[in-house]
Amino acid sequence: MTLTKSRIIDSVQEETGLPRKRCDELVEELLEIIKETLANGENLMVSGFGKFCVKEKKARKGRNPATGDDLMLDERKVVTFKCSQGLREKINGS
Repeated sequence: MTLTKSRIIDSVQEETGLPRKRCDELVEELLEIIKETLANGENLMVSGFGKFCVKEKKARKGRNPATGDDLMLDERKVVTFKCSQGLREKINGS
């Protein structure tokens, strides 16, 4: 099952007892801070959770899978995630 933004808001509401509208605002603001940080090319580290890194990919040759035609893929930025040791242990049940 996928964790949705709505379920996150519900969980925050249950844990804090705040009104749903306020929890919605808090979650939206947190996500906006995360997006702005990554859009500025900055890395984001959440202690005990992991690190989001912005990596630059160079332009490269690619192939259209539908037609088989060669093409050039533009350089771009991608976000990668490396989980913390604590999260890794929790996932693996250690």
